Amino acid sequence: MMIKFLDLQAINLVHQKEIEDKLLEVFRSGWYLLGNEVKIFEAKLANFIGTSHAIGVANGLDALRLILRAYIENGVMQKGDEIIVPANTYIASILAISDNGLVPVLVEPSPETFNIDVSEIEKKITPKTRGILIVHLYGRAIWSEELQKIAANNGLKIIEDNAQAIGASWNSIKTGNLGDAAAFSFYPGKNLGALGDAGAVTTNDESLADTIRAVANYGSKEKYVNLYQGLNSRLDEIQAAVLSVKIEYIDAENGRRREIAEKYLAGIKNPKLVLPENPSDKNEHVWHLFVIQTTEREKLQKYLLEKGVQTLIHYPIPPHQQAAYSDWNELSFPITEKIHQEVLSLPISPVLTDEEVESVVAALNDF
Repeated sequence: MMIKFLDLQAINLVHQKEIEDKLLEVFRSGWYLLGNEVKIFEAKLANFIGTSHAIGVANGLDALRLILRAYIENGVMQKGDEIIVPANTYIASILAISDNGLVPVLVEPSPETFNIDVSEIEKKITPKTRGILIVHLYGRAIWSEELQKIAANNGLKIIEDNAQAIGASWNSIKTGNLGDAAAFSFYPGKNLGALGDAGAVTTNDESLADTIRAVANYGSKEKYVNLYQGLNSRLDEIQAAVLSVKIEYIDAENGRRREIAEKYLAGIKNPKLVLPENPSDKNEHVWHLFVIQTTEREKLQKYLLEKGVQTLIHYPIPPHQQAAYSDWNELSFPITEKIHQEVLSLPISPVLTDEEVESVVAALNDF
């Protein structure tokens, strides 16, 4: 039997009755956009994260795009301004910046956490810098008093890409409520996943929230009255209903992910493999991904597949080496490049059994 990297069907079937009941309710309601289900989910998300506002949008990339666009509309930023962002991230973090006519400024990660190296940020600040986009990569919170001080001393906004870390916290404050605004993705494979594309923004900034809502709805606060040259990026009633069911279980499911991570960390003993760092405060990590490193990645991945263990690579090509950013192709980010050449993601999900975890550990130790 193959141990799937992520069994989405099994994950959703755990909540089958509740989800099916909600889907039928929405279907029969005759109201499919900007209705009660979105309002209910937005309230649940804001309460869970601890923010004043949550705005449902179409997907995680749009959530990031809308935050930056709203800052531009509100006069906080303008095209040509610079946003500091990790070099080691999924390309969506960077696409959102360049899509708004802003300039991404890449910063290397810490080799221990894979998250942005805060000690390197200040070196990249210029008179044009307006914000820092942090990414809680693989589910691990990246935050510090030093980061806060850098932002405050330089008048910078901190935007969280919280696509992978819902439920993580730093000093008891949830990711999504650490910076000035945060973007969420509810892509089906995320810890809190919809049945299609979905996303959200959280913030305590009322003016920003109002502008995001308008820009996401064709630039309109009042029907047929358009304040901005807006977008169409709305969370639909079906996805909101599904997410309202699943958010009630996110803490328990993250807890199971932590249990699996602990088993991996305790059980994997192969000297060819570098395991991820385990934070002393377990609440800082929700283990969206369990990512190991090896100089023999291709060989290991093939071996594991032969042993019935499916793995994935997050991510094989760093943003600065993508054709989409060909102007950057000659740049050198050695830490980022090493990570992208060596990482391999192991199966981890709330439905992975102890027996499956033991099989993965045994296969890795035999490699």
